[in-house]
Amino acid sequence: MRADTITKEYVKDTGIFADIFNYYIYNGRQVIRPEQLTECDSTKIVLPYGADNAVVPVQKFRDVQKLYTAMTDGRVEYVLYGAENQTEINYAISVKNNLYDALDYAGQVEETSKAHRRELKRQKELSNQKGQGENVVGKNIKTPSGGEFLSGFWKEDKLIPSITVTIFFGAEIWDGPLSLFDMMDVSDPEVLACMDNYHTRLIAPAQMTDEEIMRFQSSLREVLLFIKYSQDKKKLNEILELNKPRFCELERRAADVIEVITNSGMKYDESEVTVDVCQAIREMRKESEQQGELKKAKETARNLYKLGIEVETIAQGVGYPIETVEVWIGF
Repeated sequence: MRADTITKEYVKDTGIFADIFNYYIYNGRQVIRPEQLTECDSTKIVLPYGADNAVVPVQKFRDVQKLYTAMTDGRVEYVLYGAENQTEINYAISVKNNLYDALDYAGQVEETSKAHRRELKRQKELSNQKGQGENVVGKNIKTPSGGEFLSGFWKEDKLIPSITVTIFFGAEIWDGPLSLFDMMDVSDPEVLACMDNYHTRLIAPAQMTDEEIMRFQSSLREVLLFIKYSQDKKKLNEILELNKPRFCELERRAADVIEVITNSGMKYDESEVTVDVCQAIREMRKESEQQGELKKAKETARNLYKLGIEVETIAQGVGYPIETVEVWIGF
């Protein structure tokens, strides 16, 4: 499976998803609970005008989006959370995420407008059925102002906040711009004062301290730690040892993310619920050493044969059966 598919399925889990936003918004405090999250349709459609004023359909896809519902001071509050997974650095991520958030707000206005139109139509039909005329529909029926009617958004309507976090599943430093202003070559403060910036909210293991990563409560902690030190064998060994209890019983889908991102060469039964990463790494390194020894024995046998040494003597020297050595040297 492709890396983006595996990471998307991993982040889609409500426990992992909640952990991401608890880390980013609440510094690791467990405020958002998985049961408070509802899956949202991640497909967004926008119709921008083309150069010839034609309407061109463009389809955009969020990686994962969920609606958070909570009771605050006796009333229900909602927040839209979106996660964007990156296995490569996206140098236009601020534009991408800004567009997604803007589409969320535009979609909310459109859906609100549709709801108002449906309700006005229903009330009109109800009034006509009663034969009372349109003037006596009921005390609770709002008559929209001209501006409300044109926009479809009533004065008292409210938008649901949309927050997007990008998770970079890479061991390198993210060197791309992290805001719209970073993507522009504008230094005039008066021009900048007339513009609204958009900042990318980024989680990138190479730019996080171990203490920051340890604030994650889910298996994302082990995933980010492994990725961060995947190119430093010594440090990785230390991290595996320090966090041995959790790495020895890592959920398989987290191990899948580690393997597809780092190409570590770990081997494990994909039917297993948990994976002993420490053992898998030891077996992988042992196999690698054995392959290195085998390669060295083959080269030695071939070189000795070129020097005219008997096959029996070569076999004794490299420690392999005569039949095996004969295959190596092409008998």
